Amino acid sequence: MNDTTQRARHAGRATEAAGRAASRARPKAAHRRSGHWTAWAFLLPLVAYLVLFYAYPLYRNVELSLRDYNVRSFVHGGAPFAGLDNYAEVVRDATFWPALWHTAVFTLVSLVFQFFIGLGLAVFFNRHFKLSVVLRALFLVPWLLPLIVSASTWTLLLNSEAGAVNWLLGLGGIGPVDWLTSPHWSLASVTIANIWIGIPFNLVILYSGLQSVPDELYEAAALDGASAWQRFWRIAFPLLRPVSAITLMLGLVYTLKVFDLIWIMTRGGPADSSATFATWSYQLGFANPLPSFGPGAAVGNLLVLAALAFGLLYIRFERRQREAL
Repeated sequence: MNDTTQRARHAGRATEAAGRAASRARPKAAHRRSGHWTAWAFLLPLVAYLVLFYAYPLYRNVELSLRDYNVRSFVHGGAPFAGLDNYAEVVRDATFWPALWHTAVFTLVSLVFQFFIGLGLAVFFNRHFKLSVVLRALFLVPWLLPLIVSASTWTLLLNSEAGAVNWLLGLGGIGPVDWLTSPHWSLASVTIANIWIGIPFNLVILYSGLQSVPDELYEAAALDGASAWQRFWRIAFPLLRPVSAITLMLGLVYTLKVFDLIWIMTRGGPADSSATFATWSYQLGFANPLPSFGPGAAVGNLLVLAALAFGLLYIRFERRQREAL
């Protein structure tokens, strides 16, 4: 009888313990569900933004490039499916290879000069001398100005007849240069303007990276007899690699899609001598009396693919950097 009573008591206690555990588990499960809904509530605006302003425009551009659109079908629909015909037409076009070359030269030269000039200025301002804050603020002006203002300013400076650049060249005994109207100089002109606009961005990012380098490393290297150049090359520059990588990646994506600067200064001319994929895409789709929406979208998609390829390379580089650490 006693054994039976004890078993009953133990069973009752076990039942009570299970009930208490279940009652504690229910609020935890409810709290987890509430946390999931809260997380989705915070994510929903971001997801909606990405779908509306990235996914749908990209889908629409791909759809445009795969159909034979004219003005009527663009408005009312019903464009026939063309497959990859628009891409084939773009590659066969006489403008394709010059535009590809101009895009590569414009992007590469801009990135190299923007990065190294910005790096030099970042090292210069990292010395913290008087008026360094004021001068850094002045260097940000080109970056803060609207691109239409910057492009118009450079158009005036490089004007063949009354531009300030040719006036300065004349003081040195050099004849006027047709910066914007000569096929030999138009690409160089828009590249110089783009370099000027992009230097402040590189300056800001690389200066922030230099600020994160501990002063103790410089002091220890100086005690070991390292020169200023050795301290930069052996300490600062290696530690700037992650910052340099993201700076170059962002600069690359931005430069690939530069349109308004070139269009305002040269409209891709003369004779397509400064045409890039960005300006050519716009010219095909919008700047002609009979626009070619499909080929224009195809050129735009080629730019997207180029940016995506470089983005994947950057991700691979970052992964290797983390594995090395």
